[in-house]
Amino acid sequence: MLDRIRQVIDRLFKKRDIKDATGIEVAVSEEMSRAIALWTAMYEDRSPWVDNDKVKSLNLAATIANEIARLVTLEMRSEVVGNDYLNEQYQRIMKDIRTVVEYAAAKGGLIFKPYVDGDKIEVDYVQADLFFPTKYDSNGNITGCIFVDKKKKGSTIYSRLEHHELIDGGYRITNTAYKNTVGDDSLGNRIPLTAVEEWKDLSPEAFIPDVEKPLYGYFKIPMTNNIDTRSPLGCSVYSRAVNLIKEADKQYSRILWEYEGSELAINAAADLFKANGELPEGKDRLYVKIDTDQEDFFKEWSPQIRDQSLFNGLNRLLQRIEFACGLAYGTLSDMQTVAKTATEIKASKQRTYSTVSDIQKSLEHALIDLVDAMNVWARLYGLGSSEEYEVSFEWDDSLAMDMDTEYNLMLREVSAGILKPEYYLKRRYGVTDEQLKEMMPEPFDDGVGDDE
Repeated sequence: MLDRIRQVIDRLFKKRDIKDATGIEVAVSEEMSRAIALWTAMYEDRSPWVDNDKVKSLNLAATIANEIARLVTLEMRSEVVGNDYLNEQYQRIMKDIRTVVEYAAAKGGLIFKPYVDGDKIEVDYVQADLFFPTKYDSNGNITGCIFVDKKKKGSTIYSRLEHHELIDGGYRITNTAYKNTVGDDSLGNRIPLTAVEEWKDLSPEAFIPDVEKPLYGYFKIPMTNNIDTRSPLGCSVYSRAVNLIKEADKQYSRILWEYEGSELAINAAADLFKANGELPEGKDRLYVKIDTDQEDFFKEWSPQIRDQSLFNGLNRLLQRIEFACGLAYGTLSDMQTVAKTATEIKASKQRTYSTVSDIQKSLEHALIDLVDAMNVWARLYGLGSSEEYEVSFEWDDSLAMDMDTEYNLMLREVSAGILKPEYYLKRRYGVTDEQLKEMMPEPFDDGVGDDE
């Protein structure tokens, strides 16, 4: 398996190549490099233990990352309040947010790196296998980072290293380009940026004064790093379930083999078939020719399938994977065999809520840093306005409490006079103030006390 992982790592740039080219030490250990390469391979359904002939894939890694991204971004709303230009640029990012969160969940993190394109601010979503931290502050924040941009044109690979560094008095960005042929994993020979059409307008070096934080937002999956305890980098949401996922793939393969090996077959003497020994057309999987001394030998092969015990074993593995990934039982496993008592169900749901809530907090932090970086670029290029702003977030909280339970509690509070009915109706039906006026009953008038 290690050989397969090394093959994945070899597809990426080696730290040594970057150091030789830039003179900058990459602050990522070999353990983390191998782990990121493995998580990437698993997400792309290229797990090193998968063998098309023996071990099939359940594609659990991508499934887990997708489900967590769905839960994190479910009903998510976020906007930049007070600056219309920034909000317009920001909302384009919100359209892609679920996909972005999935990439980060799979590989342990992702960097939002904004840049100016005409009168717009675009954002690169740099996945964990394409950025290399070079420096951290005392709080573990990435303050220096090299980003990799690759372009393939025919048999030639062009690579660009973009180094960001927060230094005394401001911020420095340098760009260098390299050329090599397909099949060679090194950076190759250095070339001018003007040699590549898409990079010809980039400056080899730029300094921006009075910048106090990096011009990007790092979205870190907030799981304790048990791969390299000294590294501030995030870990994949399935990092603690790698071996369990491997065993689940093997168990799934046993089930497939059980069905294939238990297919109905007819063992028959060769002389019972056509004179030339050919099997009936389309029946090559049903009939098996054997040599036998018995006359007219003809025997059916129809063994009993042991699928139930195999599925039970797979289901237990899926439950262990759910626990290791911070998911409630029943997310991947069979719903009929999960916790039955109210206490067990509540504890299981709370596990998912805690996982999702922590990731949402980390995403908030990264998006705020992103908007701050966008604002720096907007100010430098004279885009939009210089109005003050803040970034607002709204999250779906249905994981924290069963909605029927919440509504019943709110009704009791209305009856007790400690909550206005209008608030309950807006929460229950999601209506506007105008719609609420139409829903509210007219004041009841029984006529008592009216003048005759």
